[in-house]
Amino acid sequence: MAETGLRSVRDEETRAGDVIMADDDFIAEGGHPLHVHEFHQFLHVPVGRIVVTALGRDHELSASVALWIPAGIAHSARFGADSVIAVESFDADRFELPYQDVTTINITDAQRRLVLGRMRSTCAQDEDPEVFAALSAGHRNCLPLPQPTSHTAGAVARELARTPSDPRTATEWAENLYTSSTSLRRAFRAETGMAFSEWRTRLRLNHSLSLLEQGQLVSSVAARVGFVSTNGYILAFRRHFGQTPGAYVRNSLDRSA
Repeated sequence: MAETGLRSVRDEETRAGDVIMADDDFIAEGGHPLHVHEFHQFLHVPVGRIVVTALGRDHELSASVALWIPAGIAHSARFGADSVIAVESFDADRFELPYQDVTTINITDAQRRLVLGRMRSTCAQDEDPEVFAALSAGHRNCLPLPQPTSHTAGAVARELARTPSDPRTATEWAENLYTSSTSLRRAFRAETGMAFSEWRTRLRLNHSLSLLEQGQLVSSVAARVGFVSTNGYILAFRRHFGQTPGAYVRNSLDRSA
């Protein structure tokens, strides 16, 4: 989709409203300098990887992790020559985005098919309300979870997605798949950017969010998603979400009140 309304920010000390219109050199080879949109933007990278920097944080996007950028947030981007970037833009006055900050999401197969189909289509409607609803659906608090692409690591990821409480270690998974634990661990690190143990912890925490919001006890949730102890679950939850599961539930109730 065309990026209309793109504006460049001169520097970090630029006053609000002190902006200039993008010129032909605005999109440099390998990325975008710091700029801000007047519209909400959804970014998906079906091929390659890009890094979007906003508010002092880097957000790495891949085939399984997309990004929402609310209108008015200054950001820059870096991407490789082999990256393919799908962009959807939505008028901030017409569409209410459920995210206040730049937010990564784990893109679903249905969302991916939708975006890719629109990339191929010559008659896709800009700012389609049904497209916005589909792309903004999902749990806003889920941790980014890039999916491995190789056969063995992908098989482990799919099984854990079905049964996050599966207690098997990387060594046990490797034995079941007739590969070495070193190869499996390397695959997770290379394809997701994180160790197997960290990837599995994020998966379990993501699964736990809906269970908490259903009103299940913290101890029950911890056991259902595979944590050995309730205390271990609470510590992991606080490390990734900045609050305890109990505080998360209270804040969720306040938001829905």
